Amino acid sequence: MTAKQLPFEDVREKLHNANTITILSHLNPDADTLGTALGIYALLSKDKSKRVEVVNASTSLPQYLDFLPHFKKIKHKMDYTDSLIISCDCGSIDRLGFSLEGREILNIDHHHSNTRYGSINVILPEHASASQVAYALFDGMYDVCEEAATCFYAALLSDTRHFTTATVNEEVFSVAKSLVSKGAKPDEIAYHFTQRKPLASVRILEKALASLVLHKEAKIVSLSVTKEDILASGAAVPDMEGIVDYGRSLVTVEIAIFAMELEDGIRISLRSKSADASKIALALGGGGHKVAAGFTLKQCKLQESIDTILSKIDDLGLIK
Repeated sequence: MTAKQLPFEDVREKLHNANTITILSHLNPDADTLGTALGIYALLSKDKSKRVEVVNASTSLPQYLDFLPHFKKIKHKMDYTDSLIISCDCGSIDRLGFSLEGREILNIDHHHSNTRYGSINVILPEHASASQVAYALFDGMYDVCEEAATCFYAALLSDTRHFTTATVNEEVFSVAKSLVSKGAKPDEIAYHFTQRKPLASVRILEKALASLVLHKEAKIVSLSVTKEDILASGAAVPDMEGIVDYGRSLVTVEIAIFAMELEDGIRISLRSKSADASKIALALGGGGHKVAAGFTLKQCKLQESIDTILSKIDDLGLIK
């Protein structure tokens, strides 16, 4: 599917026939999934003939994103049992955190590993963020207001790492320009991303950097935090977003691994410069993009999880 092949009429019909709509973002949400969901909510909730809810199954949300319009309307359980589901930036249905058997799903994403679990799948892997996909789908179908533009721009800014990833091209800047023209304020949005870090995020970063180990002639780096580290720092999962990028920033490093010891297992974030990190994630039950992927290893100890990933990188021949 390309942007020119988007199923506008099918989506329009689904939305027209839906009396209730539930907009879902993925577990342990980031700015792209929440920005996309809240941007769509800003558009659809203007139709007072429909009941629209925006829901995330995680109880902990990134508080620096509380500037996004309608952030406080995010619920943690679904109230509608027969609503049209709109999933945002979610590669597999299990990452939504709800039982959705038999439900109509509009699946909006940009992960090439997306399992296409929707009744309608709008997947554009060449796009830099799920919000760029959503904007391509809904612009023209709806009048994109300042609230929606703010949410979509914030998501785009985040998933391009402030316009620094390989996915950034002329079209990305064209979308950004369009969103600014519709009311998004780049300086204010950037402020919330860069100037509102909680103290816990700095304390857990210190713990992670202290654990740094180089592997494979310094082409791979691993960082990790234990349950005790997380408890001592007062950090939550959102406070650890971006730690893995410190590893990737090292000049010799091709693949960075960040392992978090949590109650549900060892959660892994992978980043790479050119190697396909999604191959590692897919092989170990996760998914993602070529340069950013992740997964969770159940019933696995912290060092064991890192050793498993290093072995899988060898098996896949990703580091020469």
